[in-house]
Amino acid sequence: MKAATVLLSFGILTNSAIAQTGNVEIIKDTRIDALVKKQGMVIPPATSPQIVGYRVQLFFDSDRKLVDEARSKFIAAYPKVDSYIVFTAPNYVLKVGDFRTELEAERIKDNLFVNFPTSFIVKELINLPRIDQD
Repeated sequence: MKAATVLLSFGILTNSAIAQTGNVEIIKDTRIDALVKKQGMVIPPATSPQIVGYRVQLFFDSDRKLVDEARSKFIAAYPKVDSYIVFTAPNYVLKVGDFRTELEAERIKDNLFVNFPTSFIVKELINLPRIDQD
């Protein structure tokens, strides 16, 4: 019994003598905190509700300047119809309108056939059409 007590007290004394105290300093890149903050941000949903509808794809090209010229030509003819330029590698695509029905899109497409003979109708998510109060 004495041997066990002596051995136990020796173990406790040895353990406390070996224990170390001190400060731990963490050195890290400051960009890590910025990255953690960015990843933790809450991203709100899209502000404008979208529905399935139709747009008319008028023009596409790899040169943005040509697409901008086509957009200007369209806006001059139809200032109240929204137009969108989307980059789908390697081309910029000009799409116009937020039409709920294919018939609405077909009407615009027929009127634009002279200036944009290769236009066609695309079914995709659209913004809710605006309600103009004239």
